Amino acid sequence: MDIKFTPWRMAYIKSAATPADPACVLCANGQTEPNSSSLVLYRGTGCYVLMNLYPYNTGHLMVVPYLHTADLPGLAPASAHELFDLTQRCVAILAEALAPHGFNIGMNLGRTAGAGIDEHLHMHIVPRWNGDSNFMPIVGGTKLIPEALDQTYAKLRPFFDQLNAPAGA
Repeated sequence: MDIKFTPWRMAYIKSAATPADPACVLCANGQTEPNSSSLVLYRGTGCYVLMNLYPYNTGHLMVVPYLHTADLPGLAPASAHELFDLTQRCVAILAEALAPHGFNIGMNLGRTAGAGIDEHLHMHIVPRWNGDSNFMPIVGGTKLIPEALDQTYAKLRPFFDQLNAPAGA
């Protein structure tokens, strides 16, 4: 087994304590204002958008309801609508900002389905490019992300700022 040391992750893991749920990093991020430290790009009424700290690919976003729940059928209709509306907007923003060739979009509901944070549902939006998968994940067991998170955040933030701009501004 190949072991990679990632000591910077411990501060992230320990920073997840919140009054809503002391173990849920998505609850913690839901309480922060958009900034490059939290990777939060946008705060809506019932959901927010953030970059994945451990992305599958450059520009990997997540749309997350503020409500701490794993129950998709029980999600309030307004939050469910906003979750999908923000997913659509994220695809449009990523298409304009990063020009990917395609997208993977989806949820992993439950640990068995692959959810890393199974107690707080969230939608993944992963931009894809022709050739973005190569021999490294297969042979080396390592995924290469060609751009730093802060660089991607800086590219995306102006687009999300426009979602908050008054009409005609």
